[in-house]
Formats: sequence, structure tokens, C-alpha cells
Amino acid sequence: MTAYRNGEISHWMRADRRAGGPSTYGTQLPDETQDIVIVGGGLTGLWAAYHAVLECPGAKITVLEAEEVGYGASGRNGGWLSPLIPGNRAVYAKAARKRGQDGAAAVAAFQRAMDGAVDDTLRILEDEGIQADQQRGGHLRVATTPAAMKRLEVTHAADLANGCRAEDLQLLDAAAVRKRIAIRPALGGLLTRTTARVHPAKLVHGLAAVVAAKGVRILEHTRATRIAPGAVTTTRGTVRATTILSCLEAYSGQVDSDAPGLGSREIIPVNSSMVVTNQLPEHAWERIGWHGRECLGDAAHTFVYAQRTADDRIAIGGRGTPYAFNSGTPGEGRVDARTVRTLSERLRLFFPDVPFTVEHAWRGAIGVTRDWCAGVTFDPGTRIGVVRGFAGHGVTATQLAARTLLDRAAGRDTTLTRLPWNDHDSGHWEPEPLRWVGVHGMYRLFGLADRWEEQRHSRNTSLIARVGSRLAGLGE
Repeated sequence: MTAYRNGEISHWMRADRRAGGPSTYGTQLPDETQDIVIVGGGLTGLWAAYHAVLECPGAKITVLEAEEVGYGASGRNGGWLSPLIPGNRAVYAKAARKRGQDGAAAVAAFQRAMDGAVDDTLRILEDEGIQADQQRGGHLRVATTPAAMKRLEVTHAADLANGCRAEDLQLLDAAAVRKRIAIRPALGGLLTRTTARVHPAKLVHGLAAVVAAKGVRILEHTRATRIAPGAVTTTRGTVRATTILSCLEAYSGQVDSDAPGLGSREIIPVNSSMVVTNQLPEHAWERIGWHGRECLGDAAHTFVYAQRTADDRIAIGGRGTPYAFNSGTPGEGRVDARTVRTLSERLRLFFPDVPFTVEHAWRGAIGVTRDWCAGVTFDPGTRIGVVRGFAGHGVTATQLAARTLLDRAAGRDTTLTRLPWNDHDSGHWEPEPLRWVGVHGMYRLFGLADRWEEQRHSRNTSLIARVGSRLAGLGE
């Protein structure tokens, strides 16, 4: 394999470096008490700032970011603006029933809210003039084994039963899949029409620029070390605020606080790696198709996710080393050679007749709770709010979470504050080394299950995968 860039945050961030760098935003900590301090300069924090300043123009709002805007998952992800709920629908339904709600209705309301958040995000990008290579081509999940196709059929039925609209979903046979994207081993697929592709760095940088232009103070290289009622302690001093919103996601455990939802055992960073190819020539795209620019995934247990970029590369992610001992985070995002090879092999399986080279590899961390469900909390006594646990489905969910959090902070009773991720208790991760063993064991089981199904062309999901899903709490 030829040499490729490794780390440097991500291909997206390298391709969309802001003119002027960090000094584009503020450098001075505010002296006066802020109305809102937001900890975390990713999508959740920026969406919270955006909606807050729209609601209260002139409010004193400061965003604190430890590195640079988009440094975390917001600038490293696969660029899927998807309506997928960030968590397990069965878990949310059970939690709703414990509160005396109709569990099925609560999950269906959550799904409608996610569908609406995709629409809202695309509308805001258009209204604010944010060019993030957005294109609504849908999300195509492809089956390469009979067992995977059976899972997609089950998923289709479950989606319809949990609030998805029939017109937004379509099961495809092998010929219909290949008419869209010529994936050699495809046996069929499931198309979700509402998903859109975006360029992650263009999205987060464009949103930050809009927020700053509306008067929000953004302070980069200002690492929060403690969150307490009325004050955020940083490496550069203390910022005081009436309301504090923690939007740290995978980095939540790195800040000292007594607030629920934070802490090293509330949420862990799980790694996902990506590679991007060279720009493919037109004759390659004639073979591949992919003219609808669908977001592409497979139905394997250790699934991949991909997009055809606006400049005609393939960006594909997934797999790799899932977790670093004691909740280590990926830093600049270097990827081991084995993971790059694994992702490259998946592309070659999909498109064996199309030569490509890997130009850049990187990894990021997603925030994962013990039950893989996201949560939004707000304590009216301390006026501290926390959002965490998107588990890889955050590009859309961040916007919905930000609006939910602001409704909670304002004391409003809305359809958003009644969604089942409000005050959701995900439990605690096991202490080390059990945590490391458990996460790696789960991924090992899923990898074994994929190999079993692919080698045997299995018609049914491997028992190994069913055991892994049960142990991880992923089954619905």
C-alpha cells in the first residue's frame, strides 16, 4: 500500500481549514457573568448556541472548546445526516413505560422528531448560506449474505412499527441495489430516503461562523477542567454563568463535575476509523454508478459506512480497534495499518474492478453509554445541563438534543422535553479492566459472526452475534 496521510484530525478538517485559524474567534475570557456557557465546540454545542442566540438576541453566550471547533467527532464522522434514533428503541420504550407513558407512542414520537430534525437542519443550512456539500440521496444498507438480507427485512418491519413512514423506506432486490450502486456481492438492500450526505468540517465550520456572526463568543484552546453550579473552571481561568450546558460527548469523562451524565463510568469513548480514497476518474464512476450520492452502509455486525464525496472520492469508515484502556481518546487520530487494510479490503469486496489508493486515514471517538442510548438531562437547581451518548448517530441528533436542552433550561413543557431520552438513566460502565475486556470481547464476537456468515453464506444470523448483542444490550 502506498503512503497515506495518517491522523491530522481528519481528511474533512484538512480539506476545510479556516482562513486565519483559531484567531478567527475570540481569545479573551469574559469578565462578566454569562447567560449561558456551553462546554464543547462540536455540533451539539454550536447548535445550542445557534438556537439560544436566535431565541434571545443579545444574550451573553460563550462556547468553550479545548482544541479547535470540530476537533472531536463533529469534524471526523462519516457525514450522514440520518434519521436513525441514537439508541435502542426497546430500551427507550421500556423507560417510557416506567414513567407511565405509552412506550410505542414515545418511540414513534422520537422517530418523528428525528425525521423533522433532518428537515430542519437542511432548511437552516439553506437559510444561513452554509455550504456543506449537502445532498439528500438517502441511506442504502446493503446485504452481502442471506443472513444480512433477513436482518434488513426484520429492520424494515421494525422501522415501520416504530414510527417510520412507509414512503421513506424501500426494500430492494439485488438488481435494484446494483442499479443504484454496483456493489458486486450485493444480494439486496434497504433504502431510507430521508438521509442526506454532508461534509462534516464544512458543516461545523459553517455553523460556527454563523454563530460567531450573531454575537456568540467562541473560545478555542480553552479546556474546561471542572463544571460546578455557576462556574466553569478552565486552563485559562474561570468563566461564570447562570446556565451551563455540557456538550462534550465522548470527552465527557475528562471534566471533573458532580453533575449527572458526566464521569468516566457514565460514558466511554469508542473509536471508529475512516479512510478516504483518491479522486476516482469518470470511467470508474461509470462502473460504480452511485449517481444518487446515497450514504452507503452494509448489514454486517461490524458494519461499515461510506459516502461518495462531492469531489468524487469514497470515504469509508468502521471497524478497527474499538476502545483504548481507561477511556483513552484518539488525539490527532492516527490509525493502525491493520485497520486501514481492513477498510480497503471492504472496498475491494464491494468494487473489485475499480482501482483506488488510500490518501488519508483517521479515527475519532463516539460517546457510548452502558445501554448505548443517548440522554439529555437538566438540573433546574444547579442549572447544569448535559447531553451525551449519541453512539455514532449524532450528526442529526445533536441539533435535536440542543433544542431539547434549551427547552429544558427554559422550563418549557414541549414535545421535545417529553421524548424518552430526557433524564434517561443508562447505568454505569464496569470498572477497568472489565470495561476493556467487555468492549473488545463484544467486537471480537461480532467479527467472528461476520466471518462465519460470509464463509458459509448463512441464511440465519450467527448464534455468536445473538449472544454478543444480548451481552451488549443491543437487541430490540
